[in-house]
Amino acid sequence: MKKAGLIICLLLLIGCKSKSVSRSTEDLKIKKILEAEINSNQQNKAYSLGKRVLETCNTSKFKPFNETEVTKSVMENTTEERLTKTCLRFRQYYGSFIDLKLDGVYKTKEETIYRYHALYTKKVANKELRVFVNEDNLISAIKSMDWDEKFDAKIK
Repeated sequence: MKKAGLIICLLLLIGCKSKSVSRSTEDLKIKKILEAEINSNQQNKAYSLGKRVLETCNTSKFKPFNETEVTKSVMENTTEERLTKTCLRFRQYYGSFIDLKLDGVYKTKEETIYRYHALYTKKVANKELRVFVNEDNLISAIKSMDWDEKFDAKIK
């Protein structure tokens, strides 16, 4: 399960520059979106692109993203070679990927976060996939991590 961090680095490598950023606490707030307020087109896009990434682990074939789906940094850092390398470890530890189950949708000042429970064949797999959609309706990040039961309690 410690290898989950590897896919985080793999799927989203944002430049790590030291710079001071002044942010208000409003920028950092995360709010849960009610089901009635969810944009269904955006939700379908987040689901299909998240599923496409994880299905690479089953098929070893990845249909590359294009500029109408994801940001440039996500497109550059999500390659079939990188995914295949990570997927070999994921299949060993968690089994085959089955599906994504939407657990919640959250909003920050600049992004919408779709939080999915990633289902695998091995019962020891308790993973989540977070898909971040920016204001331009492009996927700005995809992160895989261990499932956090207390996520909702942390944002209140």
